[in-house]
Amino acid sequence: MEADELLVLVAGGDQQAFEQLYALVSGPVFGLVRRVVRDPAQSEEVSQEVLLEAWRSAGRFDPSRGSALSWILTLAHRRAVDRVRSARAAVDREQREASRYHDPAFDQVAEEVEAGLERQLVRRCLDRLTALQRQSVTLAYYDGYTYREVADRLSLPLGTVKTRMRDGLTRLRDCLGGAA
Repeated sequence: MEADELLVLVAGGDQQAFEQLYALVSGPVFGLVRRVVRDPAQSEEVSQEVLLEAWRSAGRFDPSRGSALSWILTLAHRRAVDRVRSARAAVDREQREASRYHDPAFDQVAEEVEAGLERQLVRRCLDRLTALQRQSVTLAYYDGYTYREVADRLSLPLGTVKTRMRDGLTRLRDCLGGAA
């Protein structure tokens, strides 16, 4: 029997027709719900709710408006979307509630000021390097180049770049350590 015929029989309370309908549509229902909900356990639960709803509301099915499978899959999609929205709303509520009663663990203004002061200190220390050291350190640490890439960009031997970097970093460490 086709799903349309089975659903009409289910509307009349035929349990055997429902068993056949269940076997016919439970796979597609679970697949659709699984794609929307993603969590396997939640998907199984939603699928069962949808099939129970199909049993209870089979009398509302109108074959002139579409197939039984599409009607059941529409129920499944709506229920799955409702579950996702409900879960998302619960998480949002919990986060709002938690942030409402949670004092920040730090003073944001103080942290921003401190970060600004650290940036100024690093800039001052970088200014104390030779131009060649500053260029090598900047390419490596701010632009993300490797020693080899810095050497290629500056058209210098790799050993020269490594020496500049080592000397520049030593001077930076001394400058930053002395000011801390």
